[in-house]
Amino acid sequence: MTFEAVLEELRRLAKGATHAHTGLWVSAQLRQRIAAGQLAPGTKLSEEALGEALGVSRNTLREAFTALHAEHIITRIPNRGVFVAQPTAEDIREIYRVRRYLEPAAIMWQAPSSVDDLRAIVAQAQLARSRGDIDGMAAANQEFHRAVVARAASERLDALMEQVLAEMRLVFHAMGSDPAFHEPYVADNARLIELVAAGDNAAAAEFMRHYLDRAEAQLLEAMAA
Repeated sequence: MTFEAVLEELRRLAKGATHAHTGLWVSAQLRQRIAAGQLAPGTKLSEEALGEALGVSRNTLREAFTALHAEHIITRIPNRGVFVAQPTAEDIREIYRVRRYLEPAAIMWQAPSSVDDLRAIVAQAQLARSRGDIDGMAAANQEFHRAVVARAASERLDALMEQVLAEMRLVFHAMGSDPAFHEPYVADNARLIELVAAGDNAAAAEFMRHYLDRAEAQLLEAMAA
């Protein structure tokens, strides 16, 4: 999606919004679009255009930029402007360091509950795989990991995972259109569900840890290449 298309979507959203357009609200809108892959790494975020589309002041927009910069989702380049971040190898290592603490723990300590939501997400990924839809597989995989952490029933963990997934969407650009990265994880997600459904949280958490190790290695290899 182009920056202009995102601006038009934001313009429609802002007109229908009933709450105050605060820096927190603006940062949430931009974070969601980066997490959805609508704003690619390196995209310049025009303050003037965004301020007009969202109906907010420059100060409000800069407040949002400050929050997103702290989350490593955007970057400021002196005398050039604000851009969607382009993750480095060290960024990837840090993201996966966080994920290895967050996701296995969410699995390990979750309360027993239905896995129907997880099965539905995997079904979406399988359909995307059958169609050769790489973006669809990537989106379903993102949603699967969001749902895994949501099982911990913590608003703070959900917020942290939202930030992680926004960074991950930027990282996925390093894989280009390579289906070999996404396809194996469709089956791995299905296997994880079976472990959770069987009540073997310890095995599921360990499976997730190795899963994340493998994904990190693949991404680092792709970036090096």
